[in-house]
Amino acid sequence: MVGARAADGVVLAADRRMSYGYFVASHNVKKVYRLSDSVGVAFAGLPGDMSGLVRLLRSDLSMYEATTGRKPSVYMTAKRLSIIMYSYKMLPFYVEALIGGMDPDGSPRLYALDSLGSITEEDFAAAGSGATIAYGFLEANYRKDISVDELEKIVVDAARVALRRDASTGDGIDVLTISKSGVREKTLRLRVALEG
Repeated sequence: MVGARAADGVVLAADRRMSYGYFVASHNVKKVYRLSDSVGVAFAGLPGDMSGLVRLLRSDLSMYEATTGRKPSVYMTAKRLSIIMYSYKMLPFYVEALIGGMDPDGSPRLYALDSLGSITEEDFAAAGSGATIAYGFLEANYRKDISVDELEKIVVDAARVALRRDASTGDGIDVLTISKSGVREKTLRLRVALEG
């Protein structure tokens, strides 16, 4: 999973492969979710834990909105997910998460969470088995002044590089782009040919 923020938006992306060790269990797992018109989440880890956390988080955010009359900010969404994850610390969710989106004031935000819910704000982040590969690409190509359209290409390319070199990553890339002009979701079906 990869995420980054531009001056005018945030891009989240993740592959679609589920693997256990050297076994590929599925080629079609959803790891990127749209939570609202301004916030999304991407995961690395166990798919059952991902979908369970999304259900819990959506329910929690609905209750927050109903009781406060306000839509949660990106940080508040990350904080709510952090509270859920930390409350299960004795039997943790085996996931890492990125929460990204646009705050009501138009500021793009990106937060990374570990499996116990620790939150850090980042310009870009990666997690999962291909993270070290993706980080190398992001370090070389990311700029703070980049537009969200340029950033989308860089995030997809970072995921592609990880997909080519990490055996546990593959089978396409789901991309969620959230910007001042709206939300775009797409799935890129990629087949990486073995060279040699």
